[in-house]
Amino acid sequence: MYAYFQSLSISFNLDQSLSITFNHLFIYITPTPPPQLFNSSPLALKMNTRLIFLAIFLYQCSPADMSVQPPIAEQIPKTLSIHGHDRVDPFYWMNERENPDLIKYLEAENAYLKASMKHTETLQNTLFEEMKSRIQETDESVPYFKNGYIYFTRYEAGKEYPIYARKKGTMDAPEEVLLDVNELAKGYDYYSVTMMEVSPNNRYVAFAADTLGRYISNLSIKDLQTGEIFPYEVPNITSAAWVNDNKTLYYGTKDLQTLRADRIRKHTLGEPGSDTDVYYEEDSSFSTAVGRTKSGDFISIISYSTLSSDVQIADADDANASFRLFHPRGKNHLYSVDHVGDTFYILSNEKATNFQVLTTKESKTDASNWSVLIPHREDVLIEQMELFERHLVLSEKSQGLNRLRIIDQQRGDDHYVDFGEPVWFASIGNNPEYESTKLRYVYESLTTPSSVFEYDMNSRSTTLLKEQPVLGGFDKNNYVSERSWVTAGDGTKIPVSIVYKKGLKKDGSNPLWLAGYGSYGYSYDVYFSSNRLSLLDRGFVYAIAHIRGGQEMGRQWYEDGKLLKKMNSFTDFIAVAEHLIEEKYTQSNYLFAEGASAGGLLMGAVANMRPDLFKGMIIGVPFVDVLTTMLDETIPLTTVEYDEWGNPNDSTYYNYMKQYSPYDNLEAKEYPAMLVTSSFWDSQVQYFEPTKYVAKLRTLKTDANPLYLHTEMSASHGGKSGRFESLKLTALEFAFVLDLLGKN
Repeated sequence: MYAYFQSLSISFNLDQSLSITFNHLFIYITPTPPPQLFNSSPLALKMNTRLIFLAIFLYQCSPADMSVQPPIAEQIPKTLSIHGHDRVDPFYWMNERENPDLIKYLEAENAYLKASMKHTETLQNTLFEEMKSRIQETDESVPYFKNGYIYFTRYEAGKEYPIYARKKGTMDAPEEVLLDVNELAKGYDYYSVTMMEVSPNNRYVAFAADTLGRYISNLSIKDLQTGEIFPYEVPNITSAAWVNDNKTLYYGTKDLQTLRADRIRKHTLGEPGSDTDVYYEEDSSFSTAVGRTKSGDFISIISYSTLSSDVQIADADDANASFRLFHPRGKNHLYSVDHVGDTFYILSNEKATNFQVLTTKESKTDASNWSVLIPHREDVLIEQMELFERHLVLSEKSQGLNRLRIIDQQRGDDHYVDFGEPVWFASIGNNPEYESTKLRYVYESLTTPSSVFEYDMNSRSTTLLKEQPVLGGFDKNNYVSERSWVTAGDGTKIPVSIVYKKGLKKDGSNPLWLAGYGSYGYSYDVYFSSNRLSLLDRGFVYAIAHIRGGQEMGRQWYEDGKLLKKMNSFTDFIAVAEHLIEEKYTQSNYLFAEGASAGGLLMGAVANMRPDLFKGMIIGVPFVDVLTTMLDETIPLTTVEYDEWGNPNDSTYYNYMKQYSPYDNLEAKEYPAMLVTSSFWDSQVQYFEPTKYVAKLRTLKTDANPLYLHTEMSASHGGKSGRFESLKLTALEFAFVLDLLGKN
């Protein structure tokens, strides 16, 4: 048996010792000696002997199968020109989904990953079984009451999907199964119920299912009296709302090319093919959806963009009613509307950056009749409101934490629910009955599993209805959560949430997983993860950087992390990483970063700016080819995101994006180890972005660190469907990181 190197750099020192450069190092084991290993020189023969033993040693000791070569994609340069600037994209051809060479390349990348990570298969299986073993397989949600029925969701042991069920009036009544998703999903690699609406008379359930992962769902209607599903589907559904006649259904659809939700239609039960258009949203930067007010008295159509919205309403009792505009859309004015009794409640940010609550009577929707109920505050963001007959509940965000504010409209006083932890997340739960005096809310933290509470808004007493079980001896008291503040380069204080196992020493020796997002105003709220325990129990620190671009610190936090201020998101994340090293939570050689979607953009930008800070990165379904995507209006969701990133047809935004677009800023230098994930049918970030990113990076990076692309061929933007199948990707990601540390 013989071993030899390909692309090996050898140098001699004065004492004839050997130095080897490991860039692009591949080792081959062959049954016969390659002829180039031998020549007539005694020194050469001596060095070749050293090479053989060194090669065998490395081959036996390496954690990866170094004989596996990564696939190299064909380069077909395409010049993209605008604003007098040329960009050459050698992998533009990968945009062709049907190209057989593309499929071969994706298969080759998946095969390369599998072969390279083969030595971790036992670890992956261990992690998978660990995470699965913490799940209570036979489980049931907290039931809630709506319109005479008690609804709940349950799981059966060994099954991937939920069963949606209800009982009439009392939990002692016989169970009625609305949908058994395990049965519906048979024969599909991917199946997700994306919407479910029961008719006002409780007889029919309209449900939509995505069977591809493209977020394109077809609607079916089931008769709950007979158990029969109507023998037709309504294609391409995004939202739906029943009229009170129980036979008319409004629904939203998407443009199948751009995937923009642009149209509202009307369907009559049992009459396929007779559907009519109700509304078309002409502005390509807006999307639209349909729903019902909490009172059930009105159908509402909302049109929305990143910065503006408007609402139309119609009488829910009249299937032929015309929709009337509640209030015209205005520049930078976001508002939403709900209704109980004879009053509309409006959540609006007009002249109120962090939103305020206003009210008006049914017959007087003109803004001149609106009166302020809850005024704007500079330091508190109102995120959501929940209406009750007597109470108004607000979900607010202050100092990066969620608070629930209870307002008694009869007594005219208010108070907050007390949670008692330094870092938490609380959200308004399922509260369909507006006559109730009890609030359902969901609470969790980095150490507390998701829990459903019922809060009596009159007596101010709290009852725990269910804490999600975590099997395997989990004890929340074994873990510590902290909130830290980091000073960014411009003096801004960035909140960081941290969790680790008790007894951990802050001496710089701990591996640390740092997560971030920072886009669209989506706050990266703290949440509990039983999967995360597999890291914490192996000595990891887990941290979330609440960087600008979210809304953790209010609406201005979002404004300061988008458009021509987007760079703040990246520099904030870098500042957090540096802080965690300075405070000796970790060091660069143990620091891992993770982000997905727009968080993948964050990872790509940070990797270009400060690759030295990180040992490795998990880059999920990443938006990394910013300029090309935002210049192509045929790519799904491009036009609706101009308010987030800017329109690069304007040279100001083009030149700014050019500074940070990860794909365009890749260069010949060392990068951290990377596992990049993708989904072939992803509707939010097209598969070709991560694919091109990896292909290009392979041609440029000067290090020997692993670079893998994992493409799911039957999954959505959020991964595989099914509660167990989705754990396999998490197990792969964890194994990738642990392998880099030499852990198991």
